[in-house]
Amino acid sequence: MPTRKATAVWEGGLKNGKGSFKGESGAISAQFNFSSRFESGAGSNPEELLAAAEAACFSMALAASLEKNGTPATKVETSAACTVQAVPGGFGITTMKLTVQATVPKIDKVKFDQIAQETKEGCPVSKALKGNVDLQLEARLV
Repeated sequence: MPTRKATAVWEGGLKNGKGSFKGESGAISAQFNFSSRFESGAGSNPEELLAAAEAACFSMALAASLEKNGTPATKVETSAACTVQAVPGGFGITTMKLTVQATVPKIDKVKFDQIAQETKEGCPVSKALKGNVDLQLEARLV
């Protein structure tokens, strides 16, 4: 299996400094700073990247699980909200809330919810967060 890489550079102090990151594929890159991370300033931040990773991983894993169940989805759309906040000793990523809606013919709500919960526990990014971040899921069948 491949190993994916990214780089980041930070220049200056915490509040007045600036940074940038770039993925090896060139598909992702952005600027970030204190304001874009801890306030409402322009730019990206690590939490946005982590939320994107979780949303993408969960969507793909849920599609695979539904297909394995014999009820393939026609669409899975996931949003993820990653929260960073002050914790004892500094800052921490405390919560990742997933909101998914999926179009899945020939499945009932109970089975869909079961598969969605199992996927929340089993997708690779969720596994990386498990035990460190409160991972929440709201799943809707459309």
